[in-house]
Amino acid sequence: MSLTDWIVLFVTIFAIIIYGVWKSGRNKNIDQYLMGSRSLPWYTVGLSVMATQASAITFLSAPGQAYSDGMRFVQFYFGLPLAMIVLCITFVPIFHRLKVYTAYEFLEQRFDLKTRALTSFLFLIQRGLSTGITIYAPSIILSTILNINTVYTTLFIGGLVIFYTVYGGTKAVSYTQMLQMTIIFLGMFFAGVIVVNLLPAGIGFGNAIRLSGKLGKMNVIDWKFDPNNRYNIWSGIIGGFFLQLSYFGTDQSQVGRYLTGSSVGQSRLGLIMNGLVKIPMQFCILLIGVLVFAFYQFNRPPMFFNQYEVKQVQNSSYGAKYTALDKQYDAVFAQRRAKADNLIAAINSKNENQITLAQTQLKLADKQATDIRQKAIGLMKRNNAKADTDDTNYVFLNFVTHYLPRGMIGLLIAIIFLASMGSTASALNSLASTSVVDIYKRIINPGASDKNYLNASRLATIFCGVVCIGMALYAGKMGNLLEAVNELGSYIYGTILGVFVVAFYLKHIKATPVFIAAAITEATICILGYYQVVAYLWLNAIGCFLVIIIALLVNTFMNVHS
Repeated sequence: MSLTDWIVLFVTIFAIIIYGVWKSGRNKNIDQYLMGSRSLPWYTVGLSVMATQASAITFLSAPGQAYSDGMRFVQFYFGLPLAMIVLCITFVPIFHRLKVYTAYEFLEQRFDLKTRALTSFLFLIQRGLSTGITIYAPSIILSTILNINTVYTTLFIGGLVIFYTVYGGTKAVSYTQMLQMTIIFLGMFFAGVIVVNLLPAGIGFGNAIRLSGKLGKMNVIDWKFDPNNRYNIWSGIIGGFFLQLSYFGTDQSQVGRYLTGSSVGQSRLGLIMNGLVKIPMQFCILLIGVLVFAFYQFNRPPMFFNQYEVKQVQNSSYGAKYTALDKQYDAVFAQRRAKADNLIAAINSKNENQITLAQTQLKLADKQATDIRQKAIGLMKRNNAKADTDDTNYVFLNFVTHYLPRGMIGLLIAIIFLASMGSTASALNSLASTSVVDIYKRIINPGASDKNYLNASRLATIFCGVVCIGMALYAGKMGNLLEAVNELGSYIYGTILGVFVVAFYLKHIKATPVFIAAAITEATICILGYYQVVAYLWLNAIGCFLVIIIALLVNTFMNVHS
């Protein structure tokens, strides 16, 4: 990066941190630190909710996901608007009326302490693992730019977020997220415009989309029902609904965002804003990945996008073989570009026979390039069995650092940093609130002073941050980060959601049956996920229904024998 980019990067990041700390003021008690005195307007709530979900993973991995797999991931979000409606009707007014700090406080009032402790524990595990992944995502950027190991960059990013979260509390998180999302929207818009402008003369937005569509990248809707297919309209609406309902309704990282609203109405408006904006936003981010795919049909991409792994194999005994494959890739790319030009000409001619022929020839050339790339990945594995051979997280980063103008590179990288900082700060704040309110205050040290709980919250934030950084150091082995974070959530969210559904709607079920049901369900979901019996999105619906069914059966059995 140029000096201009470094200046833009650091000025943007530190200006937002200073702004958030300044706006947060001094925290005198746990309510101010964890809940921001419940005083925030709907637009701050809405942007904070979006920023919590839209981590660096979204802006780093989503374009790479579209580059390799097309647009079908957008179906993952189709259940979101429905989930927002249910939340606004049921969850929000109950949480506000009870004035809870965490979602799990309600479960003790409805059931008992052991049920509250179990759900809190499940959340701490899931959110701790997921937060590690969100910390790792921006560390990829720094490691690529500076050409150093991600261990050092992970420690730096994690430490930075811990600092301002510990100092400013939830207000610092919310105010920085509001400014972050504004900059993110503008930056991603300009990134899309720049991709289109960098396409060869005569190939505009329309032709880029048509070309990508002929190569299977515009697969937005898949109507075929297949429980083993991760992304189709059925898994998105049904499985996605249960995942989003559990995430926004029972995950403290999100519940803590909309509980800061000054009223039920303000919290509801913030969630509705998220439901309306999220799908178009995600569609546009994925579309940028498709445009980058079209761009690389005419501009030679790296044979492998993760340059750290490339350098490792180049400096090994397999270096000569890798270089030979790279030269073969050069020749195949020249052929592929010619075939791409032919397909564009055929599309412009509107001759279906020519389009079909050119499409077939381009797919064949693309397969040849893919085969050479797979041989190169094979060399990486032979050189290092633990090499990170999934480079989808590096696709958009490679494009940004090589083709964007000065200043814009720094801004786009700052955006990815900001997204990570926002979601990570929310997660650390929620982990601290759950640890202190549901564990420390309720079980370990009840009846202590406000100052004691405030200090405990700060210490819990530091501790959770250190644990998440530890998890981040292992995140590089999990493939595409966007899929990994959602897959982890699907192992736990369904179970927690089932407990809340029973709490809200099945008033006759007692504490012990739901506790037994949750324990059995979680073990079952882990087995189903481990053996990949169904696509991971379905685990959310299965987990929810299993808790309900088992709780009903156990409750009936206990009533009969009581």
